[in-house]
Amino acid sequence: MLLQPKHHHHPFPFFCVDSAFSEDQCAVLESLFLPTHDWQHRDGAFYRCSLCDVTKDVPASFQAAILARMREITGLPLVDRVVVTAQRMLPGHVIGIHSDRPLLGYEIARLVVQLNKQWQPDHGGVLELFSSPEGKAVFRVDPEYNKALGFPLHAESYHGVTEVTQPRQTVVFNFWHAANTPELAAYVQALFANLHFSELPAALDPVASSAESTLPEDTTFRAGTAAVALQRLGYDEATIVTGYRHSAGLADCDTGDAETDAAVLLADWMAYLYRESFDLARWTILRNTLYRAEMVTRLLPAWRLCLPV
Repeated sequence: MLLQPKHHHHPFPFFCVDSAFSEDQCAVLESLFLPTHDWQHRDGAFYRCSLCDVTKDVPASFQAAILARMREITGLPLVDRVVVTAQRMLPGHVIGIHSDRPLLGYEIARLVVQLNKQWQPDHGGVLELFSSPEGKAVFRVDPEYNKALGFPLHAESYHGVTEVTQPRQTVVFNFWHAANTPELAAYVQALFANLHFSELPAALDPVASSAESTLPEDTTFRAGTAAVALQRLGYDEATIVTGYRHSAGLADCDTGDAETDAAVLLADWMAYLYRESFDLARWTILRNTLYRAEMVTRLLPAWRLCLPV
């Protein structure tokens, strides 16, 4: 299963496997395309195909084996959660260029398996990878039978599928990073529910006003969001101001107090997740910074979700 993956680094990290599964395993995947399934049809100008969640139809042992191989191949800390989607494209269907960046609680990696016997170049349905949404395809993966492509998702993992002239069948396996789970999403969304900057202390007003006159709105909004996190976690005015300044890039977080620094860094990360998406490099820096820090009782729920052991 997924033996001898060929790794590539341009336009973004990904791997290909020419003969991904055994004959019996392919038969299991082909059986997922039943017309009686609850297919969801997408027929927009950008995204035209039919999708169906078939997770329950894939044996648990099969899912576990694929998950184990994806952990080995990607080196990512993937949780025991797999969602499998059958994708069917009919003549005229096309999928435009997009990145599927991992938003809060979204999957971090994807494995795309092609199940198209007797595929010919004029059938279309080629999976293309791009350096930018405006550029030309840098790499093309023909949808040949039992060929697989896997890749971590990030803001610049641009890809799309050319228009098909013959039916195209694909099974997509989705995997979650241990630090961007649906459970974390629920916690962060609850933390920022009914977000109002008016609840912030008056001591922050001159700092925020000055920042808003010189910095981009996205930056100050995220800084304000981090400040709200600290407020709702029960921290004092000084810590809230420190958190705002750190998130706005006005000062480094190095107060000398371990709890304050940890609270500011975690609030900044949760505000970033809430406003942006899961950035693996940024998360790695946070993990390395707080690796040896002692967990604080007040921060335990956030800490354990953002930085799982």
